[in-house]
Parts: sequence; structure tokens; C-alpha cells
Amino acid sequence: MTNHPADAVDGSPVDSSAAASAAGSAVAPGVAGRTVLIAGATSAAGVAVATALRTAGARVIAVGSNAERLATFAAEVPDAITRVCDLSDFAAVNALASEIRDAAAAHGHGGIDGLIHLVGGWRGGGGLAGQTDEDWDFLHRNVVTTLRNTTRAFNPDLLASPAGRLAIVSSVSVDKPAPGGANYAAAKAAAETWTRAVGQGFAKAAPDAAAVIFVVRGLEGLEAELATNVVGLWNADAASVNNTRVRLGE
Repeated sequence: MTNHPADAVDGSPVDSSAAASAAGSAVAPGVAGRTVLIAGATSAAGVAVATALRTAGARVIAVGSNAERLATFAAEVPDAITRVCDLSDFAAVNALASEIRDAAAAHGHGGIDGLIHLVGGWRGGGGLAGQTDEDWDFLHRNVVTTLRNTTRAFNPDLLASPAGRLAIVSSVSVDKPAPGGANYAAAKAAAETWTRAVGQGFAKAAPDAAAVIFVVRGLEGLEAELATNVVGLWNADAASVNNTRVRLGE
């Protein structure tokens, strides 16, 4: 999740008015009142992002695959909506998307305005010979498949939103992969490519939407910085942040 490309914003929170001014557009009105879905919400990063979003006035839908971990999350962020879903199952994700749209319509809301993808995991070590099929399957399912499923299912909502936002967390290993982490770096590279494709679609069909890649060496200890930057996505003009890689922790 590094931010080395020339078109990327710097390591400061992406809500800076300078970024919006550089694009020649007005600053977006913020995240208050918007609905944001966090995929893989039960980690420390998920709790931090959800708490920051709720503090800023957003509605939060926290999705995870484990009911027990979601119950723990709910105790820490009691005003978030929680849903159990296997995000590697496209039919289940589509059903979740339909449920959320129906519930939103019943309360006079639109679909989601943001998708924050935090599903991940690490498998590696043992050099190139240690890059097992089992580890690859785990990483591909968690890092790539869940992203493909959630973005496909919720893309209509993000396109229809007046300020749709997609964000993922990637790794510096994409820029400098090592043999012992080849599976992991390849999965993260695939996720970045997919996210940029979504961003290209936003640029063509929904210029008020943006896709952003946050890049870290390791996420532990950067949860608060990630949360600040996620909230800031709605304070920046979409064109100034769409398809950027934002390095955290520097």
C-alpha cells in the first residue's frame, strides 16, 4: 500500500483541501449521513475505521464471516449495524447487497456510499519453494475473491451515490516482492489492479466516485491513521484521489 507513483497523494490525510483545490473542484461535503460498509470489520483496523466513521456521523454496516467476532465488534462499536456473510461466496454477497438496499429504501435512504475492504491475512515464508497451493488459495480467497465479489455486488450503489468511495489496504511488498512472500505480493498486486479497474469505471461513469489504495508495510499501529484517512476520503474531491496509492506510516 505504498504511494510512490507520481499521481499519488502524499502521506498526509486525503481530506486535505489542498488536494481538492489542485483538481480545481469544491471540497466534497463529508461523510456525515452517508452509509459505509466495512468488509472484514472485526480486526483492530475495522474497529478503528468504524469508530471514526460513526464519530463523523456516518452509518456503518460491519460485515464479517464469524458471528462471535462480530459480537465482540458490536460491543466496541454498539451503534454499527452488523451482518454475517461469507464474502468469498458471490451469491451470498449479492443477497446481502439486496438486503441492504431493501432496508435502506424502507428508511428513505439510498444504497451504500462507501465500501472499505479490510479482508486479508498473511501466509508466507520458506522462499519460492515454500509458496504452497494452500497458502495461495487462502490469500486469493481472502484478498482477491472477497474484493471482486463485494465490488461487483455493490458497484451499482457506489455509481449511484453522490460520493461513492472504495478503499482497500495493500502492501509495500507489491513494489518490492520477495520470494518468501511471492504468494502474498501477487495477491495484493491483483487486488490493486482490480481496484484501479474499478476506479477507471468511476472516472468514466461516476466522476463523483473514487477508488483509493492505502499502502502499508504493516498495519499494526497504523489503525488510527488509516481511520483518519478513510474518513477524509469524503472531504476530498473525487477526481483528486481516484486511483491513487496513499502510503501510510511515513
